[in-house]
Amino acid sequence: MDISLDLVKKLREKTGAGIADCKKALMESDGDIEKAIEYLRKKGAATSQKRSDRVAKEGLIYARVNEARNEAAIVEVNCETDFVAKSDTFNELAKTAVEAVFAAKSGDVNDLLSAKAANGSTIQQVLDGTTASVGEKVEFKRAAFFSSADGFFCDYNHLGNKVASLIEITGKVTDEGVSLGNDLAMQIVAMKPITIDRSGVSAEMIEKEKEIYKVQAINEGKPENIADRIATNKVEKFYEENCLVEQEFVKESGKTVNEVIKQVSALSGSEYKVKTMVRYQLGETIGA
Repeated sequence: MDISLDLVKKLREKTGAGIADCKKALMESDGDIEKAIEYLRKKGAATSQKRSDRVAKEGLIYARVNEARNEAAIVEVNCETDFVAKSDTFNELAKTAVEAVFAAKSGDVNDLLSAKAANGSTIQQVLDGTTASVGEKVEFKRAAFFSSADGFFCDYNHLGNKVASLIEITGKVTDEGVSLGNDLAMQIVAMKPITIDRSGVSAEMIEKEKEIYKVQAINEGKPENIADRIATNKVEKFYEENCLVEQEFVKESGKTVNEVIKQVSALSGSEYKVKTMVRYQLGETIGA
């Protein structure tokens, strides 16, 4: 019988067993989840039910660029406790996950689980081995891979690896450009912009924000025409706080990120522009 990927994933979440083992178990049990769990337990391929029910809310975030700076990867791997997250074993798992992303040139976790690590084991086998070693539920939560044809990448891993970022900047790779990229990657971690510039903010979001600001002003007793003006001003403030290039530069107060980009562009002789940014924080909802 045909076994759907969703059913395989559901069984894997319940048991912690590998994808291939889950698919075989489902085929042997005609798609019955409970029978498949029993099959895996008998084969010794499933982790204990108690462990599979635990929540893996700790872990590490790793961002990395290659030597040429034309490729970049970022991953989140999870475990149950901060104690395990700080261990050498788990640290090696996170680094292995990053290398797998580069090797596969993909951020699809399902594809990556079957990818081979440097030692010849699949990433799923490395996960299973780590689970057995540390005695906790271990998960490969998410990943992303990027390549650039007209620019370069920089990364920033905050102390403790609970949050990290990547940024792609178009233009020539120069010392000044890389220094700028490193600073902006740090900016992304510190200031949490939601988009690079205004074009990334939907009209629906702005209308919603404006309506909220207007209602707040009216509730404070302001006339409607004044409330409109207040709402418009607050929308401008929203842009300044949430668009990367409009934020105040963290390393030099009084200057916007856009002003710093122009300054460095003039100094290096290469026109720089932010093309891509990504920020991972431990435990956040995927897509947040």
